[in-house]
Amino acid sequence: MGTLGKAIYTVGFWIRETGQAIDRLGCRLQGKYFFQEQLSRHRTLMNVYDKAPKVDKDAFVAPSASIIGNVNVGQSSSIWYGCVLRGDVNSISIGSGTNIQDNSLVHVAKSNLAGKVLPTIIGDNVTVGHSAVLHGCTVEDEAFVGMGATLLDGVHVEKNAMVAAGSLVRQNTRIPCGEVWGGNPAKFLRKLTKEEIAFIPESATNYANLAQVHASENAKSLDEIEFEKVLRKKFAHKDEEYDSMLGVVRETPAELILPDNVLPEKASLAPKAS
Repeated sequence: MGTLGKAIYTVGFWIRETGQAIDRLGCRLQGKYFFQEQLSRHRTLMNVYDKAPKVDKDAFVAPSASIIGNVNVGQSSSIWYGCVLRGDVNSISIGSGTNIQDNSLVHVAKSNLAGKVLPTIIGDNVTVGHSAVLHGCTVEDEAFVGMGATLLDGVHVEKNAMVAAGSLVRQNTRIPCGEVWGGNPAKFLRKLTKEEIAFIPESATNYANLAQVHASENAKSLDEIEFEKVLRKKFAHKDEEYDSMLGVVRETPAELILPDNVLPEKASLAPKAS
């Protein structure tokens, strides 16, 4: 960003701050009688000068997540509640169908002891478990990073590899395809089974389906939310014997039923047409 661009950015920043400045002035004039509402300054998507996040229209970003700077999120990927993806001094790239689960942190390296500039690259259909930390590393397609794992600068996780929960993977470690690594520091534990390898893309698909439900819920208006509250109260579950005594037949409204792709077992339990 050149000098002119920075000047325009600064002017825009101060224009946005003007409303809050006027509010503070009004509070001072009102003295001890003022009421000040505390407003959250959280922004789900935030620029850093000319570095702006790019999120695919079919991706889900939870309202409490923070995507900052040069971050690209691919189709059908999901960034869950409390996550921070900070692409301020380098770039973060996330492929399609990938899920970054709650409270995870993804950052980048402008420089390190080896003098390397390291972005963070996460491929397609990757699962990153809750509270994981990924810093200046590469995770290939259909890899799995367990809950609470930490991947340091220069780590490379190959396709169909798995990092066990709670592991610390040291700088510049390469985890080969089809292997499970774990521990502090992480080391080779065993080979993945065929069933485990098949589970990795299945996990990504499950989260992609679940993300659609959360995206739909977060998009609801206040009127829709209040209407569903009334429905839940009206159709609250009662004991079957109690209902039969009253002659009540309760059918759950469609608005309160999760889709079959979120609860696949529902399909197998449903009566088949003769």
